[in-house]
Amino acid sequence: MPKKNEICRLEITDINNLGFGVGRHEGKVVFVGAAVEGDLADVRIIRDTSGYAVGRIEKLITPSPYRREPICSSAGCGGCAYLLVDAEHEKRLKENSVRAAFRKQGLADVTVLPLVETGERVGYRNKAQYPVAPVKDGVAIGFYAPRSHRVVSAEDCPLQDPAFPPILHELHRLIDAYRISAYDEKTGKGLLRHIYLRRGKVSGEILLTLVINGETLPNGEEIVAALRAKFPDIVGILININREDTNVICGDTYRTLWGKDSITDTLAGVELEISPAAFYQVNHDATELLYAKAREVAELKGDELLLDLFCGIGSIGLSMADGVREVIGIEVVESAVECAKKNAARNGIKNASFYCGDATDTEGLRARAEKERATPIRPDTVLLDPPRRGCEPELLSFLGRLAPARIVYISCNPETLARDVALLMKEGYTPGAVTPVNLFPVTGHVESVVCLTRKI
Repeated sequence: MPKKNEICRLEITDINNLGFGVGRHEGKVVFVGAAVEGDLADVRIIRDTSGYAVGRIEKLITPSPYRREPICSSAGCGGCAYLLVDAEHEKRLKENSVRAAFRKQGLADVTVLPLVETGERVGYRNKAQYPVAPVKDGVAIGFYAPRSHRVVSAEDCPLQDPAFPPILHELHRLIDAYRISAYDEKTGKGLLRHIYLRRGKVSGEILLTLVINGETLPNGEEIVAALRAKFPDIVGILININREDTNVICGDTYRTLWGKDSITDTLAGVELEISPAAFYQVNHDATELLYAKAREVAELKGDELLLDLFCGIGSIGLSMADGVREVIGIEVVESAVECAKKNAARNGIKNASFYCGDATDTEGLRARAEKERATPIRPDTVLLDPPRRGCEPELLSFLGRLAPARIVYISCNPETLARDVALLMKEGYTPGAVTPVNLFPVTGHVESVVCLTRKI
């Protein structure tokens, strides 16, 4: 069995979605950082447990044919699981991860189609939240190292919108010039916790939010003036107040230092207002592919009532409004619901209404909405786009009782998608083919969409 500090020669036979190559030594699984499926390497064991070992490459003997040169020097942040993997192999890995999730649920017969993508691998992220931490010579701005809260400097991350790095560099200069302290998680002291940037792909508008452990930003006027002078695409600068000892990035309170408190963008033909707290997919062009696929599998006939759960700012429901009789959206974030209502009005969409509440309490929400409407809600099609944890069993049971003809499920987590599909099958639904969509190139994440139809 491998022992700590032992060096063993390993053939890397797989790679997981965290970016660790997988090999075996004397029967034990060894996870190897910066290794690619197909590598042959001498590996030093740096951790040994009863179930597995962790190693690092000491010498690469034969590189994998799937290896590529990294696009980034800040590999220590761990965000890009497939940083060293070529694009074609990444596609296969993501398709296989979706298939594996369904096999695990006993659903090997579910068809997984080839992954859909734009081909764009850098500069696609329209949103970035950078933690700020104190270091010996000032502050570090970047991302957390894997499984830690140590900030790795990554101001030039190639996945982010190209407009973001220059803003970060200027902010770093201003932070140093005005001696703004960085938040220290260990002591709870220090002011600046996160820098949050969001940009509209079509509009080009940028919203900057500084998350602070306090009520005011020292030299705020000077900082705003400097940023406005240098970056005309910034349309609003806000502070968010978060004084809690928490891993949650933003608190509940936003204050506008200058300009607008939201940005606009156009997605799938719908002009949208996007607040800082609202969910909005980070990859604009790939999201349009995703929404097009969702509409395709929904097979809308024009007379449906569409119930859009976890609707966010209403983007996907509004993009389908011209193909249905009515859209009803439900979302837990109040500011997102307000944006959704404004977005419907902005686009002249009169057959959409939105309600604030937890989608897991859909039965109660439906009763309230029916009371307001004075008409029953009997959806023909339901859109599901939940967070990574997926749907609560109670919600899926409720949908079974509601009995819509079709459920279109969009998911960013293949495992919870497969789990929920299995539960919906018990409610009388049959899944169609699953389409993976590469919303997050170079990372280990993949989005998927599937339509389930009710057995007649």
